[in-house]
Amino acid sequence: MANLLVTGGAGFIGGNFVRYWAERHPGDGLTVLDSLTYAGNPATIAGIAQAELVIGDIRDTALVEKLLRERDIGTIVHFAAESHVDRSIAGPDAFVETNVVGTHSLLKAARAVWLEQGGGRDHWFHHISTDEVFGSLGEGAPPFSEASPYAPNSPYSASKAAADHLVRAYHNTYGLAVTTSNCSNNYGPYQHPEKLIPLFLLNALHGIALPIYGDGMNVRDWLHVEDHCRAIELCLERGIVGETYPIGGGAELPNMAVIDALCDAVDSAFATDPELAERFPDAPAAQGRATAELKSFVADRAGHDRRYAIDSARARTDLGYAPQYDFVAGLTQSVRWYLANEDWWRPLWRD
Repeated sequence: MANLLVTGGAGFIGGNFVRYWAERHPGDGLTVLDSLTYAGNPATIAGIAQAELVIGDIRDTALVEKLLRERDIGTIVHFAAESHVDRSIAGPDAFVETNVVGTHSLLKAARAVWLEQGGGRDHWFHHISTDEVFGSLGEGAPPFSEASPYAPNSPYSASKAAADHLVRAYHNTYGLAVTTSNCSNNYGPYQHPEKLIPLFLLNALHGIALPIYGDGMNVRDWLHVEDHCRAIELCLERGIVGETYPIGGGAELPNMAVIDALCDAVDSAFATDPELAERFPDAPAAQGRATAELKSFVADRAGHDRRYAIDSARARTDLGYAPQYDFVAGLTQSVRWYLANEDWWRPLWRD
């Protein structure tokens, strides 16, 4: 039996990880530390008997030390982060506080309990980061890898880059056993409606415009959240201490292609389920029209990176990782989940 501390475990990726881990490791103890900001939702992990939610801030070093010590926790999986680029542009302070100061607080607590007081007991600190720390790729440029130089372009990505460097420094300076994974764009169940796929889906259901930044041709590598959880599990089981693992979904697509696929998925869902027209009468699909009619173009976001792509070769070689979802199957599954779980997203929805 192992005891894990999952920070941000009531959020989107963290909550999916808690569900994933509980199903596959039923004997392990899961302590979820989450401050329950707007992006944290206890409903995401409701019903998981082995997961205990502790409402608290990762910047509270004394609290983290207490949890590690009293619960005999030997693994930290660190998801907790402010993660929305638009919010970081409007208010960068929260991103520095959570992503930089918060990560440092966790590292200090881990060092104190595991190394200074615990004599170097078996331990693992896994830090979840983003491909955005590497900046923007030009068309035809090779994908990001663990060797890519850091070049963050937004307050969000800059704060995550700083956190990455702190994790690396605590390994090289103090000997803390760490791994880092830099993931591409996640999608799937339990994602907050501020993100592109759930936002555009819920807009479509309510007949609200789909606001497309710039020309809609910004490219992202799309990673289903379950594939990401599987990769993190592999990092914990097979990862090499001190290494960084870029994790991609193998689905490099322009935003416009993602939006068109989403519109098609909504139209298809309404065509096969007549009850959807009764539940969402304002949707174009409820009136026999194409969801794509809602597409509209808006001014581009400041500092909007043009392209991200991930080379997951190290994860394939060291960990045996390979994504199991192709994008169409993953998107279809995600749309079905949101349609079947209105009780989860409705309290978060602001039309």
